[in-house]
Parts: sequence; C-alpha cells; structure tokens
Amino acid sequence: MANAIRALSIDAIDKANSGHPGMPLGMSDIAQVLWNDYLKYSPNNPDWVNRDRFILSNGHGSMLLYSLLHLTGYDLSLDEIKNFRQLHSKTPGHPEAHITDGVETTTGPLGQGLANAVGMAIAEKTLAATYNKKNFKIIDHNTYVFTGDGCLMEGVSHEVCSLAGTLKLNKLIVFYDDNGISIDGKVDGWFTDDTVKRFKAYNWNVIADVDGHSSNDLINSIERALKSQDKPTLICCKTKIGFGSPNKEGSESSHGAPFGDKETNLTKKSLGWDYDSFDVPNEIYDAWNHIEKGSLLESEWNENFKNYKTQYPHEGKELERRISSELPEKWIESSQNFIKACNEKKETIATRKASQNSIEAYAQVIPEMMGGSADLAASNLTMWSGSKEIKEFNNGNYINYGVREFGMSAIMNGISSHNGFIPYGGTFLTFCDYSKNAIRMSAIMGLKNIYVFTHDSIGLGEDGPTHQAIEQINSLRDIPNNTVIRPCDTLETAIAWKYAIENDAGPTCLILSRQNCEFQNRTSEQIALINRGAYILKDSKNLDLILIATGSEVGITMNAAIELEHKGINVRVISMLSTDIFDSQEQEYKEEILPSSIVNRISIEAGSTSHWYKYIGLKGKAIGINSFGESAPGGELLKYFGFTSQNIVEHAEVMLKKK
Repeated sequence: MANAIRALSIDAIDKANSGHPGMPLGMSDIAQVLWNDYLKYSPNNPDWVNRDRFILSNGHGSMLLYSLLHLTGYDLSLDEIKNFRQLHSKTPGHPEAHITDGVETTTGPLGQGLANAVGMAIAEKTLAATYNKKNFKIIDHNTYVFTGDGCLMEGVSHEVCSLAGTLKLNKLIVFYDDNGISIDGKVDGWFTDDTVKRFKAYNWNVIADVDGHSSNDLINSIERALKSQDKPTLICCKTKIGFGSPNKEGSESSHGAPFGDKETNLTKKSLGWDYDSFDVPNEIYDAWNHIEKGSLLESEWNENFKNYKTQYPHEGKELERRISSELPEKWIESSQNFIKACNEKKETIATRKASQNSIEAYAQVIPEMMGGSADLAASNLTMWSGSKEIKEFNNGNYINYGVREFGMSAIMNGISSHNGFIPYGGTFLTFCDYSKNAIRMSAIMGLKNIYVFTHDSIGLGEDGPTHQAIEQINSLRDIPNNTVIRPCDTLETAIAWKYAIENDAGPTCLILSRQNCEFQNRTSEQIALINRGAYILKDSKNLDLILIATGSEVGITMNAAIELEHKGINVRVISMLSTDIFDSQEQEYKEEILPSSIVNRISIEAGSTSHWYKYIGLKGKAIGINSFGESAPGGELLKYFGFTSQNIVEHAEVMLKKK
C-alpha cells in the first residue's frame, strides 16, 4: 500500500517533468499507517464536520497527498494524477484547498501548514467545549500534520508551537519527517537544534527516535499520542528521503527533481513494484478504498447528531448554522440598527475605538466571532465586554496570541479553514509586514479573516518611523482578493465591519486610526452608497476639482473644500474608503463618481502615493508621504508632512492656476 503512493508519485512527477519525489517516498509508510488505521474521514463527503484534519505542511510533497486522495476514494481520478502540475488540473504543484477535495488548507510556504493546524486544533477544542454534552461528543476529532526540517526552521513554527503547548492542544499530533536533508544538502550544517528538547520546552509530548519505515513503531507512537490529555504531540520519525531509490535515497538530489525513466525503473525494482506506469493492482485499490468505512463513520455520527438535536434543539440548530457559514437571522436587523445609532450619535472618536464599538455590537449577535490580538489588545481595542480568553479547554472566544503577528495570522487561517468561526486579529498596521504571507494565503484560499490594523499612519506619533505605516496600505491593496477598507469615522467603520463579516470571498483588512476622526454628516442616500467603496461626500455644480480622501484625512479634506468654495472654486469630495470595493463597481458608477471630464484631481492619504495615480491620472496631485516618518507628537507630524487643510487648498490653487 505504501509503495502504491511511491509509484504514483514518481510516475506523476516524471510525466510532469517537475515536482518533489523525495518526501513522498520517505513518508509513505507513515501515511499508510495513519490513513489506513487511524485517520477518520469520508471520501464521499470531504466536508464532513467531524472528520480528522490532515495537513501536509511540507506541501512540496503534494503527490503524497494526491496519491492518498486518489487511492482512498476521493473525487480525484487517475487522469488528474497524470495531469500533475498542469494548467487547471486538480493536482497543482502545491496543495490548494479551493481546488482539490480533501485538501484542508493550501500549503507550500513552509511552516504555515503547521500554523494552520494549530488554528484547526483551537477551533475543534472551542467548538467541542461549546456544543458537546456529557452524553454527546458531537465535535471530537484530531488534527494530524506532516512536517519537515524546513517547517521547523521557519520562525513561524516557534510562534505557533509555543502557543499550542500553552493552550494544551492535546488533539494536535505532528509527524516530524527527520530525514536530515533539505534542498541545499545535509541540514546539520545549518540546523543543529535539539528538536526534542525544544518541543519539550514548549510543553509538548515528544516521542523521539521513531523508525518512520516501521509500522509497529508508528502504531505504538500514535497510540501514545492519542492518550495525551494535556499536551500536543510531536512524533519524531527517522526516515530516508527518496526511500527505495538506489542512487538518490538519502540525498538532496531526490528532493526537487524528477527521477527520469532509468532511476524510476530502478526504484520500482528495488521496492518490488512490478507494474507499468500509473498501474495500481485492484487488490491494492481495494485495500486502500475508504468509501464504505468513511460512510459508516459519517452515518454513525449523523445518527448521533440527530439524537443530539432532539435533546438540544437550540444548540443543534446553532451548530448547523455556524458550520454552514450562515449569519444569524437577526443579523440584518441588528447591524442596521447599530449603523443607524452610529449615525444618530455622531461621535468624533478614533476609528480604532469605533471598531471596538462595532465589535461590541456585532459580537453579541454573532457568537462565532473569534477575536485576538498580537499582544496589543489595549491599543488595537479588539476586546469587548463579552470577550472570554481561551485557556486550555474552555468555550472562550478570544485568543491572547502574544507577540506573534505571523503566527496569529496563520492560526486565523486554520480557524477559518476548520469552519464554525469568523476570526479577527489585531496589530499595528506597520507590523502587518510580519503577517503578509499568511494574509496572502488567506486571500488565495478565500477565507473570511478580518485583520484589524490600527495606528495606521504617522499620526500615531512619538513611537517614530519604526511604528509608522507608510507603504503598508498599498502593499495590502496589491494582494489579489484582499479587501482593504480605511474608514473615516464611526459610521464608515460600522459599515466596514458589516462588510467584513458578510464578505465570503476573502479576507478584509480594516485600517484604523489612533487619533480622533471628525464625524461626517450624510444623507440617507449617501449612507446607502458607502458600501460601494467610494461615494460623493460633498458636491458642487460645474466642477472645477475633485478631492479624494480616505480615513483620517477626510476631515481635513472637507474643511479644505469649504475654504475653496469660499474662494469660488467648485469642489467635489469623495470618501474612498476602499479602492478594492470601488474597483469592483460597474463602469457607470465609477464614471458617475469620477467623471473622466474632470482632470483636476487631488488625492489625500497619509501613506505612500503610488496607488493613487490610477484615480487621479498623471496630471493629478497625490498628497501623501513617500519617506519614513519622524518621532514627534502625531498632530505635529501631520502638519509637518502637509496633512492640513491649508496645504490641500494651496495645491488646489496651484493646480487650477496651471490650467
């Protein structure tokens, strides 16, 4: 059975003339024991809620996973195996969750699959604590991970494994492929950590020196891991990369290149695999086939859940709603009432505080909101009155991530992938750079993550340029399928949060101020247009000039418009809280907001200007900041760098005189 994985893997990689054969050959014995004897899954229903999660963190070994999915009965045909790494196939070079049934999370950037698994284990633990009853274990599954030296070298592995030990995630079981080889050769030249001691220091259960090619060793280690009550488990498996290859076993040459016909044939011969390319005997297919067993497991669970719903109808309905990613029935009315209240209250406060108010209002309606912050809760304002810290095995709704921005974002990907939660996490905007690749992964997967990025500009003041965001907003805007919203006051913030909660297409980044932002008065018609990303906040007939602003700069822009009108200049002010949302609108609306006939345009945003020429044209003026900031009170810095009404007025007058 293990050799079937090996044969399919090297055949597919040879046909593609591209791929990574070393890991599939080395970890096939581990995969055989886990998938055949322990893993709980149903190929006919890849989304069965109580399945065990399997994460291939060392995602370059994707042919191991594709072989498993094909052999066990998932909807992954032999033709798709033969189509490995080809355009529009279900077998891309690295596993992609939105493409292939049975792939739990998209992996490839090393360490992040392991981090996602920590998030999944947190989700399982929290759902179980919320919905399980003494006589019903409705949520009861494990999270298994394959990981290698590369994953453990990545810094994110430290962030998430440290937290996993603190949270006592005993249903997290990680298989470490300790083959001593990476792309550059033997890792003992650059990776000499004592991994056993390292993970024991994290408060993990560590099972060392397991023969990764011995079924008995693997079975014994898994049995020990399943008995852990208060610790996640690391099973350290000694394996041979490229196992069975006469000339490449144990060498980096097996890592990332096809074997070719000669070495493939020699490898099959040494393994005793006497079959043609892509040929798997029926008796081996039969041994692997998990459809019947999986369907039985699922039907038993369905019967148990049916009885659960009879005794606990409210909990059963809520769990079904959350797993299906449906918002509560009262969501629309509640959110509209809150938005109405914000408009009536007209508060002038920082948008980070407006964000906290939104969380307070919405989290009372949506229990699946799972909050957190990378050690800055008091600054990000991500906690609300109902926040309950997750500790060990309680039904909390808030994670103290510690100073782990990358780990937080990658864990959020796992929580979201597991299903049943809407995760949100906060840090300063400038530190989104630590999280960037995890944000990118959530965008690739289309996950409903909400990133709360506060202290959004030089306006944060005295902490200086290391903490002052300049290029970060535009770099987030450049990530495909990632929605960036920078609201200007309490009303836009409430609507931004509503959009983020309803956004099923991908992550949302909320860009929020430290300093107070003046409330802007609007008509009901204007309020209805906020969710289109940009709208006219102030208008004039016979336009001379268009001013486009976001966030905390909207207030000074409105003041500048009033002053310009006193000078006889007809001005339109556009609040463009989200360029992403605005870009998705129909052309007629975009032309209505930004008529091509008006070339005099000025953008105002306290960040880098490169993004704005798309909206102002080459003849426009972008008021921004393309240098690093300074250390001084925020108000002084904003004046120093030209974020004043007077500076806007002066630029407008110069522009119009040039005309």
